[in-house]
Order: sequence, then C-alpha cells, then structure tokens
Amino acid sequence: MTDELVHYEVDRAVATITLDSPHNRNALSAQLVSELENHLATAAEDDGIRAIVLTHTGGTFCAGADLTTAGKAVGGGGAAASMLALLRSIAALPKPVIARIDGHVRAGGLGVIGSCDIVVAGPASSFAFTEVRLGLAPAVISLVTQSRMTERAASRYYLTGEKFDAAEAERIGLVTVAVADVRSETEKILAELRTCSPQGLAESKVVASRALVSTMDADGVRVQEQSARLFASEEAAEGMRAFLERRPPRWAVE
Repeated sequence: MTDELVHYEVDRAVATITLDSPHNRNALSAQLVSELENHLATAAEDDGIRAIVLTHTGGTFCAGADLTTAGKAVGGGGAAASMLALLRSIAALPKPVIARIDGHVRAGGLGVIGSCDIVVAGPASSFAFTEVRLGLAPAVISLVTQSRMTERAASRYYLTGEKFDAAEAERIGLVTVAVADVRSETEKILAELRTCSPQGLAESKVVASRALVSTMDADGVRVQEQSARLFASEEAAEGMRAFLERRPPRWAVE
C-alpha cells in the first residue's frame, strides 16, 4: 500500500491538511495533488468544518513541480490543467483556507499559497519564482499571484527568479502576514473564524475570491497552452537537467 503524502485531521471545526512528502520537498507529484484535492473536497462537504489550514512538514512548504518526473509532474505537458484545477478548487472552496508556512516556497508552491485566502509566513520562509531559470514561466500560477502582488514586484520576481524572505513577501502582498510564531498567529485568526456564521463565511468567500476565480476561468486555457509548450521545449529540458545535475544551464553567463 502506498504511503500517504497528505494528512487530514479535524479539531474544533478546523480541518488541518498537512503536506508530508519531505523526501522531495513536498513537490506537486500526481499522488500528492490527488490526495490534497480529496482532502479539500472532504472539508468542503463537511458542514462541521468552519475553516481549513494548509501546512507542511519539513523545511519546505512546496517546491513546485516534481522535476524528477517532469513529464508527469503537475505543470508539465497536459498536466497544467491539473495544476489549474487544484488552484481553482482552493480559491473556490466555500470555506476560508489559511496557509501556515515556515519553510521554502518555490514555483508552483507559490501558486498554492496565492490561491489561499490568508497566508501566515514564519521566519524560516523564503520564496522564489524559479521557473525563469529553468526555461519556463510562471504561467498558470500567475493567475493567482499577479493580482496579489504589486505590479513592480511581479515584474522583478517573475523575471529574476531571485529569492526573497517573508518580510518582503508581506510587503509586496504575496502573504498576509510575516510573524515570528506562525502557530500562535494562525490560532488567533482561527479564533476569529470560529465566531463567524457558516453562511456568512461561505458568502464572504465568494465575494473575496470572485475576481481570482473569474481570472482563472477566463485565462485558464491560454496559460495551460503556454505551460505545455514551454515544458515540451528543449530549453526547458536543459534547464531541468541542469537543476537535477546541480550544474549551471548552458545559457548561464558568469
């Protein structure tokens, strides 16, 4: 029997979904995405759940696509549709989703937090849109990150692929709050949500995420096609090989 990569538990009207695949830095493998979607659906259908916390084990929240199986990874080829479906399911879920992170977030992982309603980031967090360094682009995830960030910040970090910390992520709007104690801050938010009406939360979620969901519905096909084209290119193949072989890609200039 295959070990679970995503765990689910409920306490006091809150479902906690934990990414637990540290061997590949919680990369978005087909198994991890399938389990995550199943748990999200379970929480959505449970009338006793008021909110969902999405968190992780290990030092990385999510490293994006699993480049060791790039042909099957979410984001590669036709699987870009799976990535879009995952992000839309989080954004459209009729209950608030809070990302509690204290670790690294890369590429597709930024799409996951971009689709969440509230993001609490700890001091061990770091962020980078690394696609550009692999011959790719943040195509699908731009639908849930570009509107969160300032226009200048999106241009800088999409184009450079450079790493930035939680304080910068808060400043540019990518995360809600950067704090020293992510658990304590998350619990404060959950305490507020537990006082809210289930109907009020569901309807307020529709209001809060309407623009995000509309953007995904309007531009989804376009960004899926761009992602599929890039993942199929020789330049991207070189970028992924170089990453896995821990060497500079052939286009790097010293």
